[in-house]
Amino acid sequence: MSDQNNGTITRKDLMPFILSLAIVAADQVSKALVVRFIEPYRLTRDAIPVIGNFVSFIRTQNLGVAFSIGQSWPPVARRILFIVIPLAVVIFASIYLVRDKDLSRLQRWALAGIVGGGLGNLVDRIARADGVVDFIMVNMYGFLGQNYFPIFNIADSSVTVCGILLIVSMIFYRSPDSISGETADPNRQDLTGE
Repeated sequence: MSDQNNGTITRKDLMPFILSLAIVAADQVSKALVVRFIEPYRLTRDAIPVIGNFVSFIRTQNLGVAFSIGQSWPPVARRILFIVIPLAVVIFASIYLVRDKDLSRLQRWALAGIVGGGLGNLVDRIARADGVVDFIMVNMYGFLGQNYFPIFNIADSSVTVCGILLIVSMIFYRSPDSISGETADPNRQDLTGE
């Protein structure tokens, strides 16, 4: 309990960063393999089927962010919006993950997954002149009027899945301190009238 209040960073606080590192490694290795072995696509039919025609690999490179937003913006605007701001968010999330002792285990690991995904795409934005490598294409079979979901990568998947887990856990999780604090609050009125 003493570590919880004095700001000491423990090994347990740093464990989720193993997930962050694993995501960055998987993301960068997969992108390197895609760049090495898959030519940039010209047509959707150039895709390499992985799971029938449901999931395919097809190489694209994106100077923008999700759904190619900002791809045509000036380079200075892209650097600020797609490197500086995401880097600040990753740093903030990392500090929050280590310092906030009220996060549940799921929240800590979900934050670490978001950090890993964010770093994976940041590496591309900094190191690849052609932008972020995307390669996973999912057939939507016309659902919502779309033939294919926008092409993505492992880092994008990590940010999305872990973001959803984080939001859901924030809705349903209450820290032990908030639960015990409710019963210990002397100003709280008992609804039973006692």
